[in-house]
Amino acid sequence: MSSSANTTPKTPSGWKSILKRAWPTVRILLSIALLWKATSGIDWHTLLHSEIKMEPAWLIAAAVAICCAFICGGLRWGFLMRSVGFHGSLKSYVALYFAGGLINQGLPSTLGGDSYRAITATHFTNSDKLAETKALDEELHHSVDLGHATPKLRLSFAMTLVDRLLGLAGNNLLGGLGLILGGATLAAWGQDLGYAVMAVMLFAGVIIALVLAWTPSRQFLQKLLDRLHMNKAMPGIQLAFSWPMNIAQALFGIGIHSFIILAFSFCLRAYGAEAPISSLMIGLPALSLLLMLPISISGWGLREATLSSVLALWGVNPSLTVIASISYGAITVLSVLPGAYFLLKRK
Repeated sequence: MSSSANTTPKTPSGWKSILKRAWPTVRILLSIALLWKATSGIDWHTLLHSEIKMEPAWLIAAAVAICCAFICGGLRWGFLMRSVGFHGSLKSYVALYFAGGLINQGLPSTLGGDSYRAITATHFTNSDKLAETKALDEELHHSVDLGHATPKLRLSFAMTLVDRLLGLAGNNLLGGLGLILGGATLAAWGQDLGYAVMAVMLFAGVIIALVLAWTPSRQFLQKLLDRLHMNKAMPGIQLAFSWPMNIAQALFGIGIHSFIILAFSFCLRAYGAEAPISSLMIGLPALSLLLMLPISISGWGLREATLSSVLALWGVNPSLTVIASISYGAITVLSVLPGAYFLLKRK
């Protein structure tokens, strides 16, 4: 089965073409505007002459936590890909995950980091090398029409989507727990919202597990996958959502996002500020949902504006939150730089 996708470059016309070319610039301008808004209230003179002393050790700890989150995410994705028959070692999938993360930080690319790793992974061989590199370059530099793509490429995108869904589930579960623990500070209905989020997530998990456990519904799902030319996707879906693997996946997803929360907490501590863990369990998952909207470059500006407003409810100095957020963003970029080795090695 060839991994080359049938790519059909389309030339948008009129306002669609203009919007497509202008959107990256618009995102940059929005990020700058949001970052300016977040930093405009900081009295830099007073802050610089205060007795706050930066502790670099906390920033190093933040970098370690972010790297742990990326490694765990890469391992989860690697197990999903290997469960449906893709080649490549777990180390290669982790490296590719870092490369995708680096692309998502705003490097020029016609594809997002998720698309990059989904396409590249289809070219791994038994010897852990990349095959058909010319075809891979062509796929990466053209928009892929999944409606006409090969079954192998569809399957890779499907497992990347499953990986993202597991990440979203872990994010929402952690946010629900945060609302239960500290939602009363956010609003009178905050705790009730936390229980509602947890109930919805648990109910969805139970329903999906029942669908996979009941033979008629599982067979119907397999027929649907066959029609979509993804007949090999069932093992990956079961690894992600069947009982009792769904419990392990939920805990693993919560653990990955907990590393992110620890990282931001460490950035705050580097500047002498502290925030209750429950506040970060509310703010960061909410931010992750906002970052799904393509309105900024890797969350710059949006992250600072959101977290400075949310954490202020718990008495955290907004100026220190903004500085910690900028540090967190910079450390994230540095932490995914190992992905550059994979990108350069392929070239």
